[in-house]
Amino acid sequence: MKNSIRIASGQGFWGDLQTAPLDQVRKGPIDYMMMDFLAEVTMSILQKQKMKDPKLGYAKDLIPLFEEILPDVVNKNITVITNGGGVNPLACRDAIFAVAKKLGINGLKIGVVLGDDILNEIDSFTARGIVFDNMESDAKLASIRSNLISANVYFGAFPIVEALQQGAQIVITGRTTDTGLTLAPMIYEFGWQKNDWDKLAAGTVAGHILECGGQASGGNFSADWKSVPDLAHLGFPIAEARPDGRVVITKHENTGGLVSAATVKEQLLYEIGNPKNYITPDCIADFTSIQLKDLGSNRVEVSGVKGRAATETYKVSMAYFDGYTSFSTLTYAWPDALEKAKKADEILRTRLKDLNLSFDEIRTEYLGFDSCFGPLAKFSGEMNEVVMRIGVRSHDRNSVERFGKEIAPLILTGPPSVTGFAGGRPKPSDVIAYWPSLIPKTAVTPKVIVEEI
Repeated sequence: MKNSIRIASGQGFWGDLQTAPLDQVRKGPIDYMMMDFLAEVTMSILQKQKMKDPKLGYAKDLIPLFEEILPDVVNKNITVITNGGGVNPLACRDAIFAVAKKLGINGLKIGVVLGDDILNEIDSFTARGIVFDNMESDAKLASIRSNLISANVYFGAFPIVEALQQGAQIVITGRTTDTGLTLAPMIYEFGWQKNDWDKLAAGTVAGHILECGGQASGGNFSADWKSVPDLAHLGFPIAEARPDGRVVITKHENTGGLVSAATVKEQLLYEIGNPKNYITPDCIADFTSIQLKDLGSNRVEVSGVKGRAATETYKVSMAYFDGYTSFSTLTYAWPDALEKAKKADEILRTRLKDLNLSFDEIRTEYLGFDSCFGPLAKFSGEMNEVVMRIGVRSHDRNSVERFGKEIAPLILTGPPSVTGFAGGRPKPSDVIAYWPSLIPKTAVTPKVIVEEI
């Protein structure tokens, strides 16, 4: 058993800072790097991509990223764990194997965790009495079943542990919990058991701190963001984990950012709901038990975490089609910019009403500073300009399409001094809604495959 391991955060979401994984593998020692790519809406986007092309459905950013970091990963014996496999982890694996072949790398083992995508099994589950009621509203699945486009079970850390036990140096999963990506190497390296609730909770807390990337090391820092040094070169956080569950959060020395008790606390409060009852597939963590000690020099110790037994259900993240939406903008210049923009909104809404169009929602926002005047813009009490951004949402596609045809006419049939219309008529885009539910753990079984190039 190792005395400690260093687990680095490489991505906090799909589209995060592309240089972060490079810095993590090149600017200091790490043993593992976790990369979190998935959010609830991401799964539906990936599912739609896979429907168009069966070779897609994963975070495509991973492939050019591995072209850069794979030699470092192999030469430094770093293990990479990511849920960027989305709804097609096997295709993601094959694409990374192709990168390895291109780079002349042999002997690379990649593990894949499957079984979370249950979209095609929903009807068989409901026939067995699994109801998939909405956790938040108690609504019945039947009300949106015909519009369902994705359904993924949140697996935890232990399938990843199985892949590590089989020698995988890269582990690709679908909808694994964000925290599980960090907890898994702790379980594997330290031999933690499935009922070591306090230790599992400690690893879960560490995973929660790392899951949003640079948000724990000074990014998006509300308390004193001006004090964060060199945000342009922000270093992502690293968890130094020990067998007893103690963790020190830090970052590489030659990077920007800040790791302090305050930055860690802000991330700990992110998306937790009931702090005494942070539920994951692996355990329930009590966030009120967390003890933080600022050690200085960008090092914060996390200890004292208490945990309880895991629940008997997995969370299921579902997404369904819920109509159409469209947005457009027009910019009104000084003088009387805001008055002009509000009048344009009034005119547009009147015309939409006259056409008897059907909308679930119409929303208008007013923003702007210097797009019309550039460096000449100075705020003197009256706004230089106002960008009127208006959007509509409806289950009637024809209404949304007609909305798009009513924007350009405002240029010559509404208030003066208008610009900013570009890109042609806005097109309707799908509205994707979220449906959280539960499924008994006995109903689904993750499958782990490890192969070597």
